[in-house]
Amino acid sequence: MSSPAARRPDTLRYVDPVRNPYAPGAGQRPPELAGRGRELDVFDVVLERIARGRPERSLMLTGLRGVGKTVLLNTLRSQAINHLWGTGKIEARPDQSLRRPVAAALHMAVRELAPRHRAPDRIDGFLGVLKAFAQRSVPSGRGAAAPRLRDRWQPGIDVPASSGRADSGDIEIDLVELLTDAAAVATDVGTGIAVFIDEMQDLGAEDVSALCAACHELSQLGAPLIVVGAGLPHLPAVLSAAKSYSERLFRYQRIDRLDRIAADQALCAPAEREDVEYEQKALDLLYEKSGGYPYFVQAYGKATWDHAPRSPITAADVRVAAPEAEAELAVGFFGSRFERATPAEREYMRAMATLSLVEGEETGRDDMDAAVPTAEIARSLGRKPASLSPARDALIKKGLIYSGERGTVAFTVPHFGRYLRTQPA
Repeated sequence: MSSPAARRPDTLRYVDPVRNPYAPGAGQRPPELAGRGRELDVFDVVLERIARGRPERSLMLTGLRGVGKTVLLNTLRSQAINHLWGTGKIEARPDQSLRRPVAAALHMAVRELAPRHRAPDRIDGFLGVLKAFAQRSVPSGRGAAAPRLRDRWQPGIDVPASSGRADSGDIEIDLVELLTDAAAVATDVGTGIAVFIDEMQDLGAEDVSALCAACHELSQLGAPLIVVGAGLPHLPAVLSAAKSYSERLFRYQRIDRLDRIAADQALCAPAEREDVEYEQKALDLLYEKSGGYPYFVQAYGKATWDHAPRSPITAADVRVAAPEAEAELAVGFFGSRFERATPAEREYMRAMATLSLVEGEETGRDDMDAAVPTAEIARSLGRKPASLSPARDALIKKGLIYSGERGTVAFTVPHFGRYLRTQPA
């Protein structure tokens, strides 16, 4: 049987679904990383300054879900690797201590540097400290039993664990000592180490405090080790609550939706490589549908490509494809999060969704961005604010809402209010 392309007279203008370039996925790099040139340039400057012994701050990326923080974090890591840095990456989890994952990340980073180090004994010495740090665990409460052997991480390190360094059991003391020693290894090699932490807002309070203290010490020493974190918009508040000086300790970069030029580039550049074009009205409608959020740009772009019979892609193609993109988002992007909420939490979010629309209209902002006063939510539900605190706190812990300013909450997911308003009560 002949292929569709073989049957069409306009073969060169056929939009082939097999060659669909768009990639909507969690942390999946799009075919065109549009609109992030400034962030990449800033990080290149950071790497070069540290290479020349200049002081630099660690970097924190903040933004809503779907703006491409993880993609950018991975791209920055590639930049560090290209500069011959040692790197490691972890994803924070609310139910896991920082000790194990950061040990694994530093193990990977130092292994990348080891072949260029002239003194293997120095590497072995650091690995001994790392092993001691990784295996050190303190019971969490009075009378708590020591962790079982099977619950203790056994890193693949052949040297014996050291004693007296990074093994006190106090995570703040231990992390400062461990990162300082890791930075010394990088200094020996004439390069640096970068630790990348995704979902950083999920770190426990003690771990956040320890990380801030370690970055503070490294900054004072001018040591070539930086932390690059990514998290939701309230990450600066989480860091500030741990250490007051964190406002000056980190360089914060807000990662937002793409502007119109960047969104068009994200769609058109990969299409041009496949000899496909868009009509201007199609791009207008795609930006209206996606709001410029990178994940949605990819989702609508992929659905539109699959439905378009030929190039140039038209606004009619977008309108035909949009319901499929929205149905997929409703299940995978919105629905999976909605299902995690209890009935009481869903009631709270539905009230937020209604009020965010009103707030957005009054302020001239999109409903996806409008923060809602918690007092207004309580009033709309006919409840006292204190009675809604458990639902609010649970939603924050689940990463569904955040509190950017005292007394207000907003959704962490773009378009979530719009989605909720379509769901039956």
